[in-house]
Amino acid sequence: MIVRQGRGRALRRVIAALVPVIRGWVAYFRLSEVKGYFEELDGWLRRKLRALLWRQWKRPRTRARKLRQLGLDEARACVSAFNGHGPWWNAGASHMHSALPARVFRRQGLVSFLAEYRRLARSV
Repeated sequence: MIVRQGRGRALRRVIAALVPVIRGWVAYFRLSEVKGYFEELDGWLRRKLRALLWRQWKRPRTRARKLRQLGLDEARACVSAFNGHGPWWNAGASHMHSALPARVFRRQGLVSFLAEYRRLARSV
């Protein structure tokens, strides 16, 4: 899977590799009743990308610094960075949602399953 191979790659490159796959899935399943599944997939994919970033940051001090750069206050960034939980847990935690909301991924070029589904539904 593209996200699994993305450990050493920049987030933009991982997202660039994901966009054609997302568009292909949406085009294939667009005639089905999949709205709810696409919403779940959007959330899962963003969480997976947050976990990927958490792994790339590796050390707690780096994590604290990156979280501060993304807008978290110093105390919350330090507590979050040194919490001892794994990447998947942290990717679903509120500190990562605050630091990396969905709009950050949209700006990086990530296409939403649901938005693409709605775009194709209008064109039919």
